[in-house]
Amino acid sequence: MLILFNKPYGVLTQFTDSENRATLADYIAVANVYAAGRLDRDSEGLLLLTDNGRLQSRLSDPRYKKPKTYWAQVENEPDSDALERLRRGIELDGRLTAPAKARLIAEPELWPRIPPIRVRKAIPTCWLELTLTEGRNRQVRRMTAAVGNPTLRLVRYSIGPYTIEGLKPGEWREVEVVAGI
Repeated sequence: MLILFNKPYGVLTQFTDSENRATLADYIAVANVYAAGRLDRDSEGLLLLTDNGRLQSRLSDPRYKKPKTYWAQVENEPDSDALERLRRGIELDGRLTAPAKARLIAEPELWPRIPPIRVRKAIPTCWLELTLTEGRNRQVRRMTAAVGNPTLRLVRYSIGPYTIEGLKPGEWREVEVVAGI
């Protein structure tokens, strides 16, 4: 079984929480499924869940290098040097990140975020599309901050061949596992 879930902002990527915050259990009433990877509480978008341990490993273990595409709304517009640095890799915790695909994109058609991001009229924003093949802790946010463009909103659009197309925040659907995953 493989579930695609569009995780809303503020939801934890776990099924229980001692502090009574929103969790996956508030949205997914399917027994014995587990997240293949994670998204921070303040990030939105695609989360994959499965009841198959081998599939979970193939989807989330960095050695399989599954591409993950993120849409990041950042402060200001990164210049060509910043984009090239993102593509080559950024040093985080004394190690260079794997090369990433990075490009400016038009603002994607997304649902409103609740609560909305902070808006500062004197600081413009733009959207980046970043595709990574690793998943370090808060990696996209740390990479964009390192080039001088802090992330304000972060949405994971895809993991491998799976996307959030057709899923509103909080919605999920079961899909067939694509051959070769």
